[in-house]
Amino acid sequence: MLNINLRSTAVTGALLAAFSWSTLAQSSQSTSVNVDTVKAGPYDMGKMWTFDNPPKEYFQKTYKFTPDDKWFDESRLASLRFADYCSASFVSANGLVMTNHHCARESGTGVARKGEDLNATGFFAKTLAEERKVDGLFVDQLVKIEDITKRVQDAMSAGGSEQAQLQAREQVFTAVKQEYSTKSDWEGLELQTITFYNGGRYALYGFKRYTDVRLVFMPELQLGFFGGDYDNFTYPRYALDCSFFRVYDGGKPLQTTHYFKFNTNGVHDGEPIFVIGNPGQTERLKTVAELEFDRDLQTPATIQLLRNRSDALQAYNATAKNDSVLNEIFSYENSLKAYNGQLAGLRDPYLMARKASFESQFKADAKAKNLSADRLKTWDDIADNTAQLRSLFKDANYLGPSERTMGELLTFANVLTQFGELSTSRPQDAERARSLVVTPKVRDLKLEEAYLAAHLAEAQAGLGNDDPYVKAALGGSGTTLKTPKEAAAYLIKNTKLTNPAFVSELSTRVGAVSSSNDPLLVLARIGFPRYVAAARQARQISQRQEVLRGQLGRMLYDVYGTAVPPDATFSLRINDGVVKSYDYNGTKAPIITTFAGLYDRNYSFGDKAPWNLPARWKNPPAELLKQPMCFISTNDIIGGNSGSPMINKNLEAVGLVFDGNIESLPGEFIFVPDANRSISVHAGGIVAAMRYIYKADRLVNELTSTSATRPRTPATAPGRQSK
Repeated sequence: MLNINLRSTAVTGALLAAFSWSTLAQSSQSTSVNVDTVKAGPYDMGKMWTFDNPPKEYFQKTYKFTPDDKWFDESRLASLRFADYCSASFVSANGLVMTNHHCARESGTGVARKGEDLNATGFFAKTLAEERKVDGLFVDQLVKIEDITKRVQDAMSAGGSEQAQLQAREQVFTAVKQEYSTKSDWEGLELQTITFYNGGRYALYGFKRYTDVRLVFMPELQLGFFGGDYDNFTYPRYALDCSFFRVYDGGKPLQTTHYFKFNTNGVHDGEPIFVIGNPGQTERLKTVAELEFDRDLQTPATIQLLRNRSDALQAYNATAKNDSVLNEIFSYENSLKAYNGQLAGLRDPYLMARKASFESQFKADAKAKNLSADRLKTWDDIADNTAQLRSLFKDANYLGPSERTMGELLTFANVLTQFGELSTSRPQDAERARSLVVTPKVRDLKLEEAYLAAHLAEAQAGLGNDDPYVKAALGGSGTTLKTPKEAAAYLIKNTKLTNPAFVSELSTRVGAVSSSNDPLLVLARIGFPRYVAAARQARQISQRQEVLRGQLGRMLYDVYGTAVPPDATFSLRINDGVVKSYDYNGTKAPIITTFAGLYDRNYSFGDKAPWNLPARWKNPPAELLKQPMCFISTNDIIGGNSGSPMINKNLEAVGLVFDGNIESLPGEFIFVPDANRSISVHAGGIVAAMRYIYKADRLVNELTSTSATRPRTPATAPGRQSK
């Protein structure tokens, strides 16, 4: 993944020699891997290039394509951040915005009127007047970039504790925003400080925010999420995961020259292709010690928590039939697949050996740069910190209060315990906090009981039966402990924390909390002090770790420069790839799927959920069946890239990113492009669905019209891409 030889001539020959171009298939599944011979891959750190340092030379050497500054400016200005969780883009001169259905689901259904179910029916505004404003929705366009690295690093290097350094950084961030907000060319912009290389570089971004955003088109949920959780993170795929909005300015559609014109026939095998979006977070600069901590403790615990909460919600929703709960379940199941894929990667000795190889080479190249001994000691310091975090993990993880982990009532018991301590040690603070002691509104006691049972099961597995907290929770002695489910039922039945009068007495009588025999308060008084002690130590260690990671990132930049792209930080990036098949499950994946495959999937599963289809889709015209629907490419994406436009060299939208395959999930910590694939909705498929099923002629004409033009640059020849 490290694209060293293609982007920088200053990188040492030793690093180049260390890279192996061998494929993942060579050893990932092999039981006879000799980890001592594994070498880091050329793109292990990914391809998420920044617009601060656009990869002009790399694109030229890789694709014989020489984009100029205007090409990068146009691609940046046509791309958007959709709210604070997805990506999007302008796709017409009239402010039309394209993003995923799963990004727009909440916003889209939020404009439903009485008697409407837009998840079931979808939505299409036949006229401008029918386009519906989504309250609270905004899109951001990146228009200004300023490097502030020196100011931040100078302030942090003034010395002091890790906490002092982090405070100095925040002070610079605040000062820079205040200063630039008064500059004429930055005035009125949304300002955000961006961290690259964990602190190796810093930038100030200025966004033009559009707040009048209206829904134009959204397919039914059954099309937007066709195949449901079963097909999620898989390929071949048949999802029409797209939605369209429009930005208005002064009550009229925004007029813009910055947009990606649709190319409905621009996807070909081997075609260079580019994704522009806002990848959320990767951790590819993590050390091997940190990755081993994730592998052994953090990720398995997270998976167990997600599994248990999803199961509880699914049991609850079997009778509740609540759409918001269904969205929670979708989110949990999506995260479960992602974390399980990451864990599989972390447990793959070949991939971990690649990380170890990169770390070893990085150390050697840093030493060759004559960096100071203190800087070279960073890896050891991070490993020491990580060892300390291991020792704190049980109490910090299994005893940490939150509604998601413990349920609302036990979390409230922890809050009351803290309040009780304040009432005796700092009465003035307790008085100020008294208004916050409010009886929680539990949405469903059975769901609450299920969450509590899950927490107790996790605590029992993580802490052991002899732990005082577990013994108190399971309410027995010796070998006569209750099961977590039995204990949860007992605790919910016998607690009085749902009684406002009881809670009021606890908040007004000094010593009431500490003397109460309410079973949840008894449990909280055991667990909460342990959690606070562990969390306080972990916070101090994490502050040291954050500073050390910044030092490591600065070393990475000092040694390799922009030849290695920084980790994702939900900031705008451009990444490159090609349309390419891959081998899987004993066969070969086609680069493109068609609507015929959608119907085959539907018929094969007997029109049953999640492969059932709405009535309007039941009798398709023959012409639709052969149209492309989804396609794959080798682009480097992660969560946050959802809704990113897939464009060609001509700045034309050929697709819409919505997912990755199972093989892409270790991308959180390493990018291995051999079988890693991004999955996109085909631009031709979007138009075909609008034309043949939704009869959305107004939108088809807007997307495919040749009347709207914009200036072309020398690097972007006019006309459709062909082969």
